[in-house]
Amino acid sequence: MKVYKLETVQHLNTSIEKCWEFFSSPQNLKTITPDDMSFVIQDFDGKRMYPGQVITYTLKPLLGITINWMTIITVSSENQYFVDEQRFGPYALWHHKHFFEPTENGTKMTDVVHYALPFGFLGQIANKIMVKNKLKSIFEYRRNKIEEIFNLKP
Repeated sequence: MKVYKLETVQHLNTSIEKCWEFFSSPQNLKTITPDDMSFVIQDFDGKRMYPGQVITYTLKPLLGITINWMTIITVSSENQYFVDEQRFGPYALWHHKHFFEPTENGTKMTDVVHYALPFGFLGQIANKIMVKNKLKSIFEYRRNKIEEIFNLKP
């Protein structure tokens, strides 16, 4: 199984507490997901993130095909980091770490995603021609939305 890595870093002009308040709320996933992906949370307990929390949702990541996805929050440390892992969904492996570090001017946010696709060599081809670029565009959309939310002056 070939494992790929995607890493992004963004500096936010806000406190680590405000970052955590936003990112630890599963409802805000829809806000930072492209509209054309039709992201809908199907089930979660309504609480802020905590280890063991299960979130299920549907989305249309490619070609308008609806995918069911189940995420579990495996670890979480308030105002520092959390990790979500796919338990059911399109990937053979999805491990997404979110780190928050206070800086002189706000917060440094780092996302590190390790992922693998099913179907062996065919999955590697799919990553090369489609999946990698789609993930990059999703994270670029997120970057822009987060910029709007935290860094634009009113």
